[in-house]
Amino acid sequence: MEFLAEFKIERKPKLSERVASAIRQQVLKGEIPPGEKLPTESRMSEFFGVSRTVVREAIATLAADGLVEARQGAGVFVKDHPTLAFGSISLDVGNKISHALNVIEVRMGLEIESAGLAALRRNAAQEAQIQEAFFEFDRLLERGEATGKSDFAFHRAIAAATNNPYYVEVLDALGTRAIPCDIASPWGTDSVLSREYQESLQREHLAILKAISASDPDAARAAMRAHLTASQERYRARLSGQQAEWGTDRRRV
Repeated sequence: MEFLAEFKIERKPKLSERVASAIRQQVLKGEIPPGEKLPTESRMSEFFGVSRTVVREAIATLAADGLVEARQGAGVFVKDHPTLAFGSISLDVGNKISHALNVIEVRMGLEIESAGLAALRRNAAQEAQIQEAFFEFDRLLERGEATGKSDFAFHRAIAAATNNPYYVEVLDALGTRAIPCDIASPWGTDSVLSREYQESLQREHLAILKAISASDPDAARAAMRAHLTASQERYRARLSGQQAEWGTDRRRV
């Protein structure tokens, strides 16, 4: 039964992910041009055959990816200068841990140096933003709530503290895909992450934060490298576990 060699088990995309993907493709292909206002929630709800809640979730995802922005009282608009080259990365990310590993590799090229620059260049307000994101992660963890967004906020605050806008632009272009757990699970659910796993992340975050606060660029780079390398290893272990499960399922069939 050679056809079973291609057998895979993948999570069925949520309705909001399907809607976000459909809109994203139109934006990235230029079918919805920069500055264009998106249809109202009710119109998109009717068009896609989903609830308005699903539409709102899809728009939130696109906003996190940097493709659209909500203007109070006016509606949701395609951003004037979306980073199309990087934004297209998210078209076929799906639910594969292998993609998480690719994203981490890109982040290593970006964030190791950004941590070093943040240690040298951050001002008091920027340091406070990094700290606030760190403590928000703690608060969410203690309440048993999703930490993905605060994790991203921590890394984004470090990018902002370089005072080089391109670090932020690239990270924003990756959007929700910058946090590997959000490729392997729906955004914000952290359903695959144990408390022990997240506490490990926080210990690594703390080492980064301390190095930046101490104005030690070498230590900041080393701490960020250790954090992302550890993330690589965690996801490689999970990928191996998935592959083992697939092998078991094939044998059962």
